Amino acid sequence: MQSPNIHSCKTLMNSTSILSSTLLLSFLVISCSSVPLTNRKQLAFLPESQLMSMSETSYAQVKSENKVLTDTEDAKMITRVGQKMKVAVEAYLKEIGQEGMTSQYNWEFSLIDSDQVNAWAMPGGKVAFYTGILPICETEAGVAVVMGHEIAHVIAKHGNERMSQGMMQQFGALAFIKLIEDKPEQTKSMLQMAYGMGSNLAVSLPFSRLHESEADEMGLIFMAIAGYDPSEAAPFWNRMAQGGGQSPPEFLSTHPNPDNRAKKLKEMQPKAMEYYNKYNK
Repeated sequence: MQSPNIHSCKTLMNSTSILSSTLLLSFLVISCSSVPLTNRKQLAFLPESQLMSMSETSYAQVKSENKVLTDTEDAKMITRVGQKMKVAVEAYLKEIGQEGMTSQYNWEFSLIDSDQVNAWAMPGGKVAFYTGILPICETEAGVAVVMGHEIAHVIAKHGNERMSQGMMQQFGALAFIKLIEDKPEQTKSMLQMAYGMGSNLAVSLPFSRLHESEADEMGLIFMAIAGYDPSEAAPFWNRMAQGGGQSPPEFLSTHPNPDNRAKKLKEMQPKAMEYYNKYNK
C-alpha cells in the first residue's frame, strides 16, 4: 500500500501537470496573431513592450561599443532611407487598418563603421547598417532593399516569434528528457542528440527561411511605397550571393537558396509595382 503522503504528492503532481498543460494551451491560443500582408498565423509569447525595452538596452550597448557614423553622406543616406521607409510602413499599415501598430516604436537608423557585410533590426524600430554592406548595395535603391527587408522583420514580429519558438523547443526538450529518463545513459545521449538535430532541421531552419522569404516579400512592398524601384531587389540579392562564397544546401541553411530567392522576388515585382504606381504618382 502507498502511504497517504505519497499518494497525495502524486495526485498533486498530476493535477499540476494537467494545470500546466491547460495554461500552456490557453497561452498558445491567446498568443496567436497574424503577420501583416502575408496573414500567416504566428505565436508571440512575449509582450512587445518587454522586447522593445530589451532592444533599447541592447541597441545602446552596440552603439557604445562601436564607431557610429553620423555626419558622412552615407550616414545621412541611411537615415534618409530609413525615414522614407518608416512613412511607407505607416501608410501600408493604415491601408490595412493597423495604423496604431507602430505608435510605440522609437525608430532609429544607425551606420556602424565596420567591414562586416551585414545589417539588422530589433523590435521597436532599431535598425543598424554596417559600412561593409554598402558596396554591395551600390545605390540608395540597394540600401532601400536591405532597409525594407530588415524593417519587415520588425513589422512581422519575427524576433518575438523566434524567441517563442525557442521556448517551445525547450519545453519539448524537457518533456522528451522526462519521457526517456529510464533509458540507459548512452541511449539517452544518442536520443537527445537526435532530438536536437531533428528539431533544428524540422523547425528552426525552416522557420528561419520562412522569415527571410516573408521579409523579402514585405520589404519589396515597403520599398515600392517609399518610391524605390522594386526591380532593384533581385540584383541586390544576387550580388550578396556572389560575395558570400559557396552556400550550403537550402535545407541546412537559415536563408533561402539565392537562386530561388531572386526568382521569387522577380515573381513578386508586378504586385510591388502596383504599390509603387499607387503611392508615387
